[in-house]
Amino acid sequence: MISRLFLLLMLFGLIATGTAFLVKADGEILAFAVVSEVPKDKARISAKVSVNDVVSDMKLLASETILNNLIWKKLEICHAMKLEGFKVADGFQIVTVHVIDASMLPMSLQSFAGDCLIKKAIEIAPLVD
Repeated sequence: MISRLFLLLMLFGLIATGTAFLVKADGEILAFAVVSEVPKDKARISAKVSVNDVVSDMKLLASETILNNLIWKKLEICHAMKLEGFKVADGFQIVTVHVIDASMLPMSLQSFAGDCLIKKAIEIAPLVD
């Protein structure tokens, strides 16, 4: 009886830990994104964003700290990112950003990233000389 109770408590603890992983301190949430359009305004970037495996089109809103980041200045279409931040009315307010390989994206975004890279190679890259 005690071992079953112990196993149930352990299972509950693992489930609680798994869901807590997606919610950061101070309400920050973990998201993954792929830049969906050529960035014109670096403060508001259009992207496909996955939060809890739900993909939607959002604007990535960068603070002054993020805008001064060298990686953010070099951001291009199809770049994949791991983000921490907050959902706001205008989009997703970024607190931290890490550029990642597209293979590290959740499955819900990998097909979009692959299609984006193929489209970039066929349509955009030949125009650059």
